[in-house]
Amino acid sequence: MSGVRAARSSKRAVRTVLWTLLCAALCAVSSATTAAAQTKAPLPPSAQQAAERLRQEQLELERLRTERQELEQRMRRLQSNARDVAEEKQNIERQAAATSRVVRSLDAQLGSLVEEVDNVNTSLARTQDELIIKRATLRNRVQEIYKRGPLHGIEALLSAESFGALVARYKYLHLVAQRDRALVKRVETLSGQITAQRYLLVRLRSDMETNRQQKAEEEARLRRLELQRGRTLAQLQAQAKQAEERLKQVQRDEQRLSGIIAALEASRRRAESRPNAAPVTRSVTTTDIGKLDWPVNGDIVYRFGRAMNPNNTSIRWNGIGIGAPRGTPVKSVAAGDVVYAEPNGTYGLTVIVQHGGGLYSLYMSLASVSVKKGVKINKGDVVGTVGQSDPDLPPRLHFEMRREATALDPLEWLRKP
Repeated sequence: MSGVRAARSSKRAVRTVLWTLLCAALCAVSSATTAAAQTKAPLPPSAQQAAERLRQEQLELERLRTERQELEQRMRRLQSNARDVAEEKQNIERQAAATSRVVRSLDAQLGSLVEEVDNVNTSLARTQDELIIKRATLRNRVQEIYKRGPLHGIEALLSAESFGALVARYKYLHLVAQRDRALVKRVETLSGQITAQRYLLVRLRSDMETNRQQKAEEEARLRRLELQRGRTLAQLQAQAKQAEERLKQVQRDEQRLSGIIAALEASRRRAESRPNAAPVTRSVTTTDIGKLDWPVNGDIVYRFGRAMNPNNTSIRWNGIGIGAPRGTPVKSVAAGDVVYAEPNGTYGLTVIVQHGGGLYSLYMSLASVSVKKGVKINKGDVVGTVGQSDPDLPPRLHFEMRREATALDPLEWLRKP
């Protein structure tokens, strides 16, 4: 009887250990399954690198678009002010260069997107193939477990004849459970990867379509800029030709003006050389340098001497341009005789006042004339009003001082502002 009791006690001890080990195994399986279900499959490293590369390309694209936007704003400012076609052409060329860089950036981005789509497709195909294999293996395992019944592992443990056999069977069952858990986890991981890769593929294809649309818009913009550049170049050539013709006309008018003054000087000398000629009176002498009043108040548009125009042509000004609103009264800087009061080619309406001793003051680009040839005027008398004989320049008075036919710098004669 004592032997039977000992055998029964030994079996109870084995069963107790068995149930303890079984409960621990079931808890481990449950915890592993829960952890696997909560684990999200991360993107593969290649996808992360591609996303970073695309982000850098997008930043470069935004920088180029910002640069072009600044150029467009400058272009609008240029077109709202007095037009400088040469600078507009340079701005258009810079816009075209920036747009070309945008197109190249979009091309590079599209190439990266196409490459990444191919990589994702390849990775998705591999992942799907592996998932099919793992699911088939998992299905076979589930069938085996179903056939053997839910208590097969317990029965195997309970049928152990000794503690050593129990430990060996438990170790085997533990390894099988570990393999099954790893299989379930791998299936879940592969499923998560497929979902992430499909989402990434949809997003990449959407980005590709957006990229193609943006590229088409940029190429259309580039064609418009090229057409605008061609029109601007033609306009520049026309302006250059017009400026050349105008310079020739100015030279002819200058020769004509010099001829008029030379004729006036010849007439003055003849009159002064006659017997019983009246004594010469001079209203302006060298003592008046830097003391004459301004004929009109305003800013200096151009100064005496040679100047360079925006279209790279040069011109010599024999006087100064004083900017003032159209219709502003123009006053004589000193008393004298009006010896000329009529239009003079590109100079427009012109008044010439003789001050004696071969000194003349000239008032040009007038809108109207208030005096007539042959009359005497006093200092400060109105000779006309400001006009605009040159459409490329704002309304202004063109004022000159001449000693005989030699042009003098008017700013040396006028009071310092």
